[in-house]
Amino acid sequence: MPNALALSPHLDDAAFSCGGLLASLARDGWHVAMATVFTGSVADPRGFALACQLDKGLPAEIDYMALRRAEDVRAAAELGIAPPLHLPFREAPHRGYGSAPELFSEVRTDDGIAAELAPALARLIAAESPDVILAPQAVGGHVDHVQAVRALRSLDGLPPILWWRDFPYTVREAAPREPLADLFAALPVQRMVLGGEARARKRAACAAYASQIGFQFGGVAGLDARLAREEGVERFRVSGPLDAAISGLDAG
Repeated sequence: MPNALALSPHLDDAAFSCGGLLASLARDGWHVAMATVFTGSVADPRGFALACQLDKGLPAEIDYMALRRAEDVRAAAELGIAPPLHLPFREAPHRGYGSAPELFSEVRTDDGIAAELAPALARLIAAESPDVILAPQAVGGHVDHVQAVRALRSLDGLPPILWWRDFPYTVREAAPREPLADLFAALPVQRMVLGGEARARKRAACAAYASQIGFQFGGVAGLDARLAREEGVERFRVSGPLDAAISGLDAG
């Protein structure tokens, strides 16, 4: 049985960006694992970190990340893939980033999280032994996405990687920030045109992240509108020889 490993910065990124492909691989008999990097709970959040919780209508006493990890479990079930894996690293608001603009600006010089992520990702990849990895291109420029890419790219001996275009940043602006675009520009493009079942599973998985839907999309109708703008297509850049056959993936 071939194995696929999706490396998601946050609890929703993989489902949002390549959920249709993940569901399709599982349908075709692959073992599909979705691992999220920044899922660590932080007791008594303060300042901007607390504001990121309160602005979603969640009281301060709620373990926000525990709630999100539970949403991730439901999303994986909707995709028909294995139960998700959760790494314990802290999101950017807990690493000194103090405002929304800072999350989409330059990586702080004192943010050494990529060096901490790299050995953890190496251990995860060794344990899962994937035939293909799926990972972000950091479209939108969120610092957590950038740091996850940097950590992954620092590793040697990796299998082929399908680098996804990060939704919903792909449809928020005509020309979203792409701080790492030069890293991917020469790589071949592949696309996945989703069938009806894959589209339905992806939509259900996205909706499972209930704490994020209002904030990200203004509600379920907004989620549906943004997904519609993708026109049922997921696009990737490919590094390494993609030896494992993936049904429905083609150049485009």
